[in-house]
Amino acid sequence: MNENRVLRAGITAGDIGGVGTEVIIKALADSRIYDNIIPVVYGSAKAVAFYKKGIEGADGFSVSLVQSAADAAPKRVNLVECGPEDIRVEVGKSTAEAGAVAVTALQRAMADVEAGELDLLITAPINKENVYGENFPYKGHTEYLAAECEGEPVMIMCSESLRVALATIHLPVSEVSAHLTKEGIVETLKVLNRSLIEDFGVVAPRIAVLALNPHAGDGGLLGQEEQEIIKPAIEEVFAEKILAFGPFAADGFFASGAWKKYDAVLAMYHDQGLTPFKTLSPEGVNYTAGLDLVRTSPDHGTGYDIAGADKADAQSMRNAIYMAVDVYRNRQRYAEMSCNPLRHYERDKGRDISVSDLPEVEESL
Repeated sequence: MNENRVLRAGITAGDIGGVGTEVIIKALADSRIYDNIIPVVYGSAKAVAFYKKGIEGADGFSVSLVQSAADAAPKRVNLVECGPEDIRVEVGKSTAEAGAVAVTALQRAMADVEAGELDLLITAPINKENVYGENFPYKGHTEYLAAECEGEPVMIMCSESLRVALATIHLPVSEVSAHLTKEGIVETLKVLNRSLIEDFGVVAPRIAVLALNPHAGDGGLLGQEEQEIIKPAIEEVFAEKILAFGPFAADGFFASGAWKKYDAVLAMYHDQGLTPFKTLSPEGVNYTAGLDLVRTSPDHGTGYDIAGADKADAQSMRNAIYMAVDVYRNRQRYAEMSCNPLRHYERDKGRDISVSDLPEVEESL
């Protein structure tokens, strides 16, 4: 294991009519980032040239065209062209052409992931409307990755002080209850718990689980989901030594500051989790847990209203890049530490042992 190896990071530009290309330029303009990654941007060279002209201090920014991540060189920005050379960059607008570039960028990056040429994937925001179609029948990045990668992806919004995972993702509110099952929540809690340990280095993580209904259902007066689905799921994983607690009424949980006592929070639906998260953590990162692939994204959207005006803050993109590196390194360290720990310990002391050598101990949990 080489923990200090510079990692190849695929960065998809997302919607070229939004702020994606701008925040990528701003994030990669700081040469210190090349100590950690070899950036491979999947997007439009014309869009890069267009947005660079409007960014103060970006005159010296340049890209080198490559065919794939296999050709990427260190200490520079490598770009895989994913659109026609004469594409029209329509700032602040949703267009079919921009959607096609975003889909091609994601597909080209995934091809390089599958070829073993990328260590990390960082995705700039897409417009779910202009990418959706026969070539991309998905509601977002997470659903696409669920179809392309092995594993059960769980969306976690992360910052230094708060992590919020989602039991359901891109669903109409009217369909949330029908999609909640005890089995689904149990699986999500297991993935979340494993991610906290392996990806974030948390020892014995504590997870808060939110209720679906107001006042956590008021004992069934305001809904049965807490008693019939959510609480039984918590009890099941707790019996397996996963420290999950709840269900908590979402309003009081965040208003009281109770979230500070937990390593992560599991929300039942999109806005229940993302509204308090973005209020408390405006420069957060969207992380996809449960996959072999390390994938992150800034926590903002396409930002059509400020596109091309040099107003987009690149801090969330920077955080997404550095978090991807940190997760990759944490996984390496965890794999090393958890590989036959007893055998490693005894070998370091000068002898090897078998299970029969171990004294009998009484379980104390």
